[in-house]
Amino acid sequence: MSKPNVILIITDQQRYDTINGLGYPFMDTPNLDRLVREGAALENCFITAPSCAPARASLFTGVYPHTSGIFKNADRWTKTWVEDLKTHGYYCVNVGKMHTSPFDAPAGFHERYIVENKDRFLEGRWYLDEWDKALAARGLVKQQRELYRQRDDYRESLGAFDWELQEDMHADAFVGNLATWWLRTKPKPDEPLFLQIGFPGPHPPYDPPRRYAEPYMKKDLPIKTVTSADLDGQPEVFRQMREHNCEVDHDSVVHQANPTAEQRKRQRAYYLGNVTLIDEKVGEILQALEKKGYLDDAVVIFTSDHGDCLTDHGHSQKWTMYDTVTRVPAIVWSPGRIEGGSRWPGLCQWMDLGATILDLAGIERPEWMEAESLVKPLCRPGEAQAREFVFAEHGRDGILQGTEMMTMVRDCRWKLVSFIDHSDGQLFDLENDPGEERNLWDDPDFSEERERLSRALLDWLLRSNYRSRGWKAGNR
Repeated sequence: MSKPNVILIITDQQRYDTINGLGYPFMDTPNLDRLVREGAALENCFITAPSCAPARASLFTGVYPHTSGIFKNADRWTKTWVEDLKTHGYYCVNVGKMHTSPFDAPAGFHERYIVENKDRFLEGRWYLDEWDKALAARGLVKQQRELYRQRDDYRESLGAFDWELQEDMHADAFVGNLATWWLRTKPKPDEPLFLQIGFPGPHPPYDPPRRYAEPYMKKDLPIKTVTSADLDGQPEVFRQMREHNCEVDHDSVVHQANPTAEQRKRQRAYYLGNVTLIDEKVGEILQALEKKGYLDDAVVIFTSDHGDCLTDHGHSQKWTMYDTVTRVPAIVWSPGRIEGGSRWPGLCQWMDLGATILDLAGIERPEWMEAESLVKPLCRPGEAQAREFVFAEHGRDGILQGTEMMTMVRDCRWKLVSFIDHSDGQLFDLENDPGEERNLWDDPDFSEERERLSRALLDWLLRSNYRSRGWKAGNR
């Protein structure tokens, strides 16, 4: 086959359990369901870091955070394999979020239409993106933390608010509309297209127009109870982080140590409403791609950079290693290449999607790249071999303050989370405790598993450091 057009759609902070077609019937996601029905779902795809920039840097470089040197948001990264696509004849366009640092790094693209976080309160806070310019052109002031703080219910809202400006000015509506505008108006290039579309949501503030949240408010949403056993068994680093998140308003979310059932449901409904908004825009993007002829030979990938606890386990947002954060949806659609409705249960790293794109484009990957192509699992599943382990890591930042480094290793049954300079950690038997509520770290009956996974972490770091020896720090 010729080099396909590649459309990579990435949301920000979307949990795995937010797509109807993946087995969650309370969701309203007809367009994503179509991709699941006609494409392949990677059922156990795990990120390499539980926050935006380090996870995305892994995806777009093919190396783990300890190799890229990008351990947290705002760590500098500007280089990506998009440059390789450009060199090999692709026309490369970004619409929406990439979260490079600085935000406007070319990153290998011919064209960038940048829309970043909805609430840019820290690094790069004064950067004016395409969304800011559009709001200003209409004489509008963006809904943001400084304005949300003026609400009487701000501290009790858990980051869930109504979008009260025009609907097309919501960040995700704007990105979707901007992408379809580009597809409709830009002459189709002679080269194959690589189009990366980055939706800022459902990352908080959880602020869709009310009509998207209301249907979910009327549903019986499956929200897990936070047990005392879960909270009592958490390591000190996570206990400190829970307290910190109750004191600050990161991304307009003031966390609550003991939110009511009504507070939790409202937050969840607004979050899920934002997913449905994005689903509508994905449908419009697919229609625009089809009308322009891009889908005649294309690979469409839909995924997210990490999940969100949404008060599960008593936590806010990400920065933990629970599956609600580390496991992400990953759907690959390509009729003629991939059998529709297929599922692959094998373990894979989120950054493997990048190696897969290079493989489909016929580009040889450098020896130092740690990402592995998923072409066999997707196109020839009978020949596929899954990873034995997946790994994730994160450095100290403004939220994860209790340790210099947090690291996770997970296989099909067991998960271990460790912290530098701390004697406690987490060990979960995912077969008997899929909800990750019973921490076995100090249980002598499971010391062999703890030792086995600790050895796996050490072996991974040693092998990774050797394999990635060709990587240059200047690649950032």
